[in-house]
Amino acid sequence: VAPMAAYRYVSGKDELIELMVDFAYGQLPLDTPADSWREAMRSMAVHLRAMHLAHPWTVRATTAFSLSPNQLAVPERAFAALAGHGLDADTTMAVFRTVTGYVHGSIAAEIALQTLRRDRGWSDGDETRAGLAPRMSYLMGTGRYPNYQRYLHEATRKDDADWQFETGLDCVLDGIAAHFGI
Repeated sequence: VAPMAAYRYVSGKDELIELMVDFAYGQLPLDTPADSWREAMRSMAVHLRAMHLAHPWTVRATTAFSLSPNQLAVPERAFAALAGHGLDADTTMAVFRTVTGYVHGSIAAEIALQTLRRDRGWSDGDETRAGLAPRMSYLMGTGRYPNYQRYLHEATRKDDADWQFETGLDCVLDGIAAHFGI
């Protein structure tokens, strides 16, 4: 198939990317039952992260505002989970954007690290730390970063991206629950 063959069916690159994004979002299991707003929002966030990790290009592609059926299904599911908790429409959107903002920020950092590793030929956290050691040693040697240095020496989950993501997500959800009393 010729690279330009797809353009016989779509008006241009933007429409092609929108269709690709819609396809990726269509893989999200949004019909999974949830017992609470928190479980639904957590499930949405975990599945969004997995989708973006499976299709890293979607992070850049979804920064532009676009509406597609499968993308719109995500806030629809979130709004349904938040309904009945006394939140007005604006607050519901703010809660949704807070959770998805956390997902997008976390996944952007994860993908940036994966890209760095791939570009430098590093296969894991140990190789990454070894590769960054000269610069890190210089920076830590300045004495300006004692708290970060403590993290470097004491942290045991530096390479556990799932734990880091889910712990941060729990903090976001705890904050929403505490702030709104839901």
